Amino acid sequence: MGVLSRSEALAAAEQAGLDLVEVSPNADPPVARIVDWGKYNYQKTKQAQKARSKSKASELKQMRVGLKISEHDLGVKLRKVNEFLAAGHKVRITVIYRGRELAHRELGYQLAERIQGMLGEDIVTEQEPTFAGRMLGFVVRKK
Repeated sequence: MGVLSRSEALAAAEQAGLDLVEVSPNADPPVARIVDWGKYNYQKTKQAQKARSKSKASELKQMRVGLKISEHDLGVKLRKVNEFLAAGHKVRITVIYRGRELAHRELGYQLAERIQGMLGEDIVTEQEPTFAGRMLGFVVRKK
């Protein structure tokens, strides 16, 4: 249709019985359309809703591990962690201390390092191991 002045555009919209909607205000000159505002707004809302439903939010999964876990049990839990990572989730791994184990906090840090080593090179430790209460936790994700 070409470049119209604001008043010409408003007159054309009025004549068509529709609304003048500014689509791109930052363009030079600003871009506007003559549309039915109710229909336009409805379509925009539906489009945003569809985009939201398609984008899957990355969940934070959690895996709890005791300090005296056996090698086999650790392998089983890490297989599950790898499934979570492959699905695109972040995983918080928590080492739980029980009773007198708190006297040997360094064992938990060693276990955390071992777990990170077993998970391989294709993971990133997003949050380094931090001690809170009776738990040592850290977060990993896929590169």
